[in-house]
Amino acid sequence: MWRKCNKCGAPIFSEDVKAGNYICPKCGGYFRVHARRRIEMLADAGSFEEWGEGLPISNPLGLPGYPKKLSELKEKTGLDEAVLTGKLSIDGHETAIGVMDGRFIMGSMGRNVGEKIAGAAERATALGLPLILFCCSGGARMQEGIVSLMQMAKTAAALKRHSDAGLLFISVLTDPTTGGVTASFAMLGDIILAEPGALIGFAGPRVIEQTIGQKLPEGFQRAEFLVEHGFVDAILPREESRETLARLLALHGRTGKGTAREGVPAEENGSGVRNGSGGGDGQTEPAVLPEKEEVSAWERVKLSRKQGRLTGLDYIQGIFTDFTEFHGDRAYGDDRAVVGGIAYFHGRPVTVIAQQKGRNTKENIERNFSMPSPEGYRKALRLMRQAEKFGRPVFCFVDTPGAFCGMEAEERGQGEAIARNLFELSSLKVPILSVVIGEGGSGGALALAVADEVWMMENAIYSVLSPEGFASILWKDSKRADEAAGVMRITAEDLKALGIIERVIPEPVPAEKKNSGDFCRILAAGFEEFLARYGALSGEELTARRYERFRNM
Repeated sequence: MWRKCNKCGAPIFSEDVKAGNYICPKCGGYFRVHARRRIEMLADAGSFEEWGEGLPISNPLGLPGYPKKLSELKEKTGLDEAVLTGKLSIDGHETAIGVMDGRFIMGSMGRNVGEKIAGAAERATALGLPLILFCCSGGARMQEGIVSLMQMAKTAAALKRHSDAGLLFISVLTDPTTGGVTASFAMLGDIILAEPGALIGFAGPRVIEQTIGQKLPEGFQRAEFLVEHGFVDAILPREESRETLARLLALHGRTGKGTAREGVPAEENGSGVRNGSGGGDGQTEPAVLPEKEEVSAWERVKLSRKQGRLTGLDYIQGIFTDFTEFHGDRAYGDDRAVVGGIAYFHGRPVTVIAQQKGRNTKENIERNFSMPSPEGYRKALRLMRQAEKFGRPVFCFVDTPGAFCGMEAEERGQGEAIARNLFELSSLKVPILSVVIGEGGSGGALALAVADEVWMMENAIYSVLSPEGFASILWKDSKRADEAAGVMRITAEDLKALGIIERVIPEPVPAEKKNSGDFCRILAAGFEEFLARYGALSGEELTARRYERFRNM
């Protein structure tokens, strides 16, 4: 009836733990969840169908005693291996699933584990189903030697076929996820989530400390560390697992091979709205705004930089519903100067990306004053490739004085990151619309603006360099910035005349929080028109038109 929490040491009532998602009611620490119990926590009643049971025992090294140990574990756990696979529904959304169980030789991956996971991926591909894998493993199974190692390649190859079919794979990392499982299927998800505090890494902390002879810092290799370093999209609190997974499954539908998604009707988007009230209310009538006197180019520069101007997140929260933010470039870090994720636009799943300025000095420091590092551009590119795979249109909000030019950005390949975005976006086979909402500074802005159309707010600017920098280079005098602004042709009106952008969004009143509803409705109406024009085009037609757009400049 009672047990001791292995996190805080407090005595806890077992039934309280079971009723509370196997979370300690005293300290909030997570207990490991048995595979069948995890299925019960997620599945619609009676929807689980098991796959892959009954595989013969594998003993490739002929180790004495190993088959006996496996038989004993089967009887003790009620499982035939360290992973349970099958099919279920989560809030009506059908998906293939695999759940690893740490009680079975620490969830290690031998031939049968690899066979069940690869088999689940193959069957999901054949049925056109998404796949969710809950990972919990010490890595490759030593008792099966090199055969265990080969399961890394086998599972990865099966997941590649699943991915090539345009199907969603969500990887959920639980405590612990290490070794060959981390270095194969666990880190290959289109979306990678992790339970709070989960240990995640290739080499375990004890191995690292013994190898390098150093004490590791607090929190090293924990889930939050992985988010900060760009390898995990988001933390998944266990009590939110069912709701979050259902929402992600709904956003991705069931069709594969990059076909356009119909999504769900706006009225069926669910009662909860993530990160803001959203604008998916079907309102497309533009607000009637009063006339405003003409202003100079330099005044528009100052307005584009004005504190309190609407930010990318303001537009995301005002135009889209159910926005779910994803983090990281899967290579080095998570750049907070770039925000991105998936959402609904009037019932249709879309990808949204924004260069994000802060609303005050503290936020600006956290967002690096909207100057992206290489990780920000690589995160944006990762999300755009994901959008292409699932047939989602892409909306970008551009607002940066320029790419970050610090030493560390150069060391991590700032130029390559921007160049790669230009290269890949030119041939992305889904509609792309970019809106310059504030500053559009140089290549740092262009990296999110290789689009089918580029629009600008009336008081935004888009330039090869800041007016201050232009004046310094051309006239050796940065104090002539106001004069430079007048000759650079950086305003929305100038750029529309040059054919650089397609549309100017009027700003007769300030683009500030108090007027956000008006501007969001105007943009939402424009977005509907954009999707009507470009949503019907094939991927080949989109890329051909995009190529000609820039070829003719």
